Amino acid sequence: MAAKPQKKSSESKKRKRIPNQKPEESIANSEKSKLTTSPKKLKLSSSNAQNKVTKKPFKVYTKDYQKPSVKKDEVDTKKLGRLRAKELAEARKKKRKKHYSLEQELALLWEKMRCRNIAKEDRSRWVTEALKKMKGKISEIASSHVSSRVLQTCVKHCTQDERNAVFMELRPHFIALASNTYAVHLVTKMLDHAPKEQLAEFISSLHGHVASLLRHMLGSLVIEHAYNLGNATQKQALLMELYSPELQLFKDLVTGKENRLEDVISKLQLQKSSVLRHMTSVLQPILEKGILDHSIVHRAFMEYLSIADPSSAADVIQQLSGASLVRMIHTKDGSRLGQLCIRHGSAKERKKIIKGMKGHVDKIAHDKFGNMVLVCIFSVVDDTKLVSKIIIRELEGNLKELLLDQSESDGGEAVEEDTNGEYDLSDSNIQLNEGGKKDSFKRRQELLVNSGLAEKLVDACSEMAEGLLRDKYGKEVIYEVATGGADGILHPTLDAKLAELHEAIASIAAQPKPDEPEKEHILENFHSSRAIRKLVLDCPAFASTLWEKALKGNCAIWAKGFSSKVINAFLETSDSAVKELAKEELQPLIERGDLSLPVVE
Repeated sequence: MAAKPQKKSSESKKRKRIPNQKPEESIANSEKSKLTTSPKKLKLSSSNAQNKVTKKPFKVYTKDYQKPSVKKDEVDTKKLGRLRAKELAEARKKKRKKHYSLEQELALLWEKMRCRNIAKEDRSRWVTEALKKMKGKISEIASSHVSSRVLQTCVKHCTQDERNAVFMELRPHFIALASNTYAVHLVTKMLDHAPKEQLAEFISSLHGHVASLLRHMLGSLVIEHAYNLGNATQKQALLMELYSPELQLFKDLVTGKENRLEDVISKLQLQKSSVLRHMTSVLQPILEKGILDHSIVHRAFMEYLSIADPSSAADVIQQLSGASLVRMIHTKDGSRLGQLCIRHGSAKERKKIIKGMKGHVDKIAHDKFGNMVLVCIFSVVDDTKLVSKIIIRELEGNLKELLLDQSESDGGEAVEEDTNGEYDLSDSNIQLNEGGKKDSFKRRQELLVNSGLAEKLVDACSEMAEGLLRDKYGKEVIYEVATGGADGILHPTLDAKLAELHEAIASIAAQPKPDEPEKEHILENFHSSRAIRKLVLDCPAFASTLWEKALKGNCAIWAKGFSSKVINAFLETSDSAVKELAKEELQPLIERGDLSLPVVE
């Protein structure tokens, strides 16, 4: 085999140094050689040469430069073109829309009649003119974007006779209009201004269509509106159609006396399984579409759960548990559904519900029914870290507003009343998961004390003491906090903070009696005097502070009026040490008849 040619040694590739050349010059020459390339390397390919963008030089205009003039004929041609295009568009609209010209006339009238600062006579004249133009065509143009708005304004401001005429024209078309994007607002406006006879007639026209309209996003708005405006009998008539096909066909089978589904089933001898199947077919599409904001839907779900077997109930609760539940708890039945989902749902479902409340806790807390769901969470959910992270952190941000809110003061009573309400959905009916396995005192301590909420609550009460004492609902809150909470949950962790709260209340009570008769002292106010009396009876630490700081030596001033109830509390208290504090000063008042000893039973 021929010998392979030997590779050139690396030494031959080295650049030869020119004699007497300085290192700096050598480096400069090497850099220059890198920049120098052969013409072949610099030559662009034909494709690249074609794609190369050449920059155009900037034009420099002198003062004498004049823009090229546009001929008048060209301007006229463009204007004519635009006018021609506009005419063609108008012609197409006239061809496509039967009442296009009428709508244009109505739009001009609408711009006049909808202004606020106009005389009633002028508005009535324009409304009458518009209704005359629409007469006989109202049902045809009610679905139009423009005409429906004109009709809404007319219905709002027209006379009752004119409104009756509109109702008669729309009467045969209510079902179709209830599902139309624009006409749905006209229908709800008609219901708002309808007398009792027309409302009854409208609800009667919905017979046989309630279930289908509830599955429609727009139609459900009309059903909900009619449900809220109707009386108890009319509400029941709308609900009956969701229970059984027989009730859709024969609406006179049931009178208004049967308020609950169980009563209807027992009276008509219906099969519970058949009713459950029909209600499932009605309610399942509503669940899937997320149409869950309406009170009639909430009531239907409550009736369904009242007769459902455990498997069906568990399936519904699982589907309801989540962010969508927040949209339901603003109604009485929706709040009950929320509590059922929390009480009987799994830990995973409870977690989904609580996470779905993120960003809405403050609104829920202020809601008359929604706050009950929060109370239920505090009473049942064992994951106190999750509750503290999402719910309590949001409540802390608006603590001062919540202290004076009615919902926060009577939420516990409302939950207790709700559990004794018309629905008995106990474990005997729904045997599902039951929360609240953790010790209740431990759960409360983790939520209230360990989370830091209690400390902020005491500080807020100290800062707002006078306002809370004078408030009908705030006085209940400050009483609970000042006494240390149920079972003394705030003791001994926050004893120092509670002493500061007692000092704050006593300082307000120590202020001199105002000279102006319209200004009430804290001891003379109806609400605050009763709250302070309760504190004296139930909190010896507060009673001692109040005596030493405000009442000692001044009892004769407060022995009459509402303030006398506070003084008498020192005689009625069961704490002997508090009695001894006031005994010496109160004895002369008793002898004079200004105070009376408590009656011992």
